Amino acid sequence: MRTPNDERQRTVNKRNLGFITGAVLALAAVPAGAHHSFAMFDQARPLTLTGTVTQFQWTNPHSFIELDVLTKSGGTEHWSIELNSPNNLTRQGWKRTSIKRGDKVTVTISPLRDGKKGGLFSRIVLADGHVLNGERGADGKAINVPTTN
Repeated sequence: MRTPNDERQRTVNKRNLGFITGAVLALAAVPAGAHHSFAMFDQARPLTLTGTVTQFQWTNPHSFIELDVLTKSGGTEHWSIELNSPNNLTRQGWKRTSIKRGDKVTVTISPLRDGKKGGLFSRIVLADGHVLNGERGADGKAINVPTTN
């Protein structure tokens, strides 16, 4: 025979189960939504910038180069350039110390489609002529994509 207390306990258990299920689903969606598409970058229109590094952020999930670029009129534009993760950059030959504040560099990027001063890194030429590539190696092949033999 069920008592009123049994019914209350079943109601509380159902509510708790619903809350826990909702919380788990919400938390599971966070990582999926955290990674973005690269559609925001115009990869068909490479742009080359020469400037001075103001900051190199070796951070997850993406590293960034902050760059001041001189304009034709003598002013300065600040650009924010997105790179791969430190893990992938390391596999591509980068080090945390590859770029430092004050370095004069030439960077090729895929610019943001919305016209803001930013883009997706493709390659960089350091002042000493050393080249660091991004998603693709010097041979043009993607670096982080497994190959089949």
